[in-house]
Amino acid sequence: MLDLSLKSGRCGPLLRADAAPVEWAVSDGYVDYSDAVAAMEARVAAILDGSASELVWLLEHPPIYTAGVSAKADDLLTSRFPVHRTDRGGQFTYHGPGQRVAYVMLDLRQRGRDARRFVGTLETWVIDALDAFGLKGETRQGRVGVWIERKAPGAPTREDKIAAIGVKLRRWVSFHGVSLNVEPDLTHFDGIVPCGIRDHGVTSLVDLGRTATLDDADEALRRSFTALFGDTVDAAPPI
Repeated sequence: MLDLSLKSGRCGPLLRADAAPVEWAVSDGYVDYSDAVAAMEARVAAILDGSASELVWLLEHPPIYTAGVSAKADDLLTSRFPVHRTDRGGQFTYHGPGQRVAYVMLDLRQRGRDARRFVGTLETWVIDALDAFGLKGETRQGRVGVWIERKAPGAPTREDKIAAIGVKLRRWVSFHGVSLNVEPDLTHFDGIVPCGIRDHGVTSLVDLGRTATLDDADEALRRSFTALFGDTVDAAPPI
C-alpha cells in the first residue's frame, strides 16, 4: 500500500525507457464503483503477467463515498450515499457526476520504482492540466490533493481542494488514481470530512468560474499526461 504521506510536490517526467504508449480510455455514462475496482484488479494482473499494456481510464461514478485504508469513522458525517471500503491509500472521498475520475494503471517497474516521485508526478499532472484553465494548483505539506488559493476583497484567504489523489501499488503496478472536480454538486461532499481535512473546503472548475466540461478537462489532462508520462493511444474502456 502506498501511503500518501509520501507526497513530494511537483516532479518532472516519469517516462518509460522503451517509450511504449499508454492506452487511454474514456467511458460514457456512469460506471459502478465496485465494477470499476474489479476491472482495475484484472488489468493490473494482466500488466503484471505481461499480457496487457498500461492504461489510463477516465470515467464518472454514480454518487458514492469511498473510504481508504486511513479513513476514520468520525469523518463519515452522514450516509447520504453508499459507502464503499477500499484498499487504496487515503481517507474518505466522494465520487459522483461532474467529477472526472482518472484511474492510472502504470508499470513502475518500467518507470524507476520510485513511489515518492510517482505521487509527485501525479500531482504535477493535475497542476499542469489546471494551468490550461488559468488556475494555479498547488500542493501543501501534510495535506493530500491539489489545492486552489482563493482571495476575495475583505475576506481572509482560503484554500479549497479541487483534486484528490489516492493510489495503490501492487508489485510496482499502480491503480486507483486521481479525481478532478469539474462541475459536481459540491454539497455532496458535506456528508464526509474529505481526506480527513476539516479546516478547508472543496471547489471545482465551474465553481471557480470556468465554463468547463468533462471533455475540456479530458483534453487538458491528456495533454499534460503526455508531457510527463509519454505518448498515449486511444483504447476501449475495460468494461
